[in-house]
Amino acid sequence: MRNNLLSLIIGDFELFMIPRCDKHVAVIGCGYWGKNLVREFAQLGVLRIICDSSQQILEELKTKFDVEAVSDFAKVLAMPDVQAVVIATPAPTHASLAVQALAAGKDVFVEKPLALTLEDALLIDAAFKSDRILMVGHLLEYHPALVKLRALVAEGKIGKLRYIYSNRLSFGKVRTEENVLWSFAPHDICSILGFVGKLPRTVQAVGSATLGKVEDFCLVNLEFEQIKAHIFVSWLHPFKEQRLVVVGDSGTLVFDDVSVDAKLTFYDQQAELQDDIPVLKLNSQIVIPLEAVSPLTQECKHFLSCVESRQIPLTNVQNGIDVLTVLQSAQESLESSGKAVYLKEVQVVNG
Repeated sequence: MRNNLLSLIIGDFELFMIPRCDKHVAVIGCGYWGKNLVREFAQLGVLRIICDSSQQILEELKTKFDVEAVSDFAKVLAMPDVQAVVIATPAPTHASLAVQALAAGKDVFVEKPLALTLEDALLIDAAFKSDRILMVGHLLEYHPALVKLRALVAEGKIGKLRYIYSNRLSFGKVRTEENVLWSFAPHDICSILGFVGKLPRTVQAVGSATLGKVEDFCLVNLEFEQIKAHIFVSWLHPFKEQRLVVVGDSGTLVFDDVSVDAKLTFYDQQAELQDDIPVLKLNSQIVIPLEAVSPLTQECKHFLSCVESRQIPLTNVQNGIDVLTVLQSAQESLESSGKAVYLKEVQVVNG
């Protein structure tokens, strides 16, 4: 794996194409989302083995990708030629499996959320050794629109940040193991924390369980020192919306992931005083061109690059714990009918 690497620069990421003969990745959990990871790592030529509790799924993917398939996780961990383990099992199992994989000396990619409690996330961190790679699957961070959006904000395209909001709405798969906050909001929390660079001072959340025992929709308010943000998530809507809006004092950037030809748009807007009353003026609206690359492919390549170079992943353990801190605080607020929860910084052991 150490030889004959082709280094590629795509967007802001330096990625490495791993030789197809070097199969060292195991994917654990091959269901709703895991099958996509199986496909990506197979296409990258590094998939060594897959593991799932469903024999039907294993047989299907084994035939499709010509890969070894087992139902015994311990067998995967005992394989010396498996260097990296990708965990895409149901969220309640993430912490336990990640700890076992790290203890076995494997590099680990674990899908969001890192765990379902902050305590479990800190157990993962305690098992994490500084010579291992631990990456959290916050897919949106690898989307070319968000990568470009971050670059534009950093260069002052919209001036000083004032307000951020995100809507993630759908009419589709209803979960029973986790509510819509834990299923949908990690993406948006991660994005917002990336812009502000710190945890919010307070978190408030309200929602309702309409179809079953877990909340189907949720509204989360985040208050930072100088910026406010909100997140609206729901799987009850008859239409799909995945939109992140970043408002500055001299413009706004909108990331619309549902749009086909306008995923990132810049609105040149200003506030002018007319008779001492602020009036908004829209000067122009510009669609920002983007590279036609798959966020999931980018994410998987980044993980392989980190495994090869031993660099800290963009979405590392601190990133996962920060997102989980906000999620757990939002859940606490949700259970107390929207009472504000005050946050403190949580530092990881291994950085």
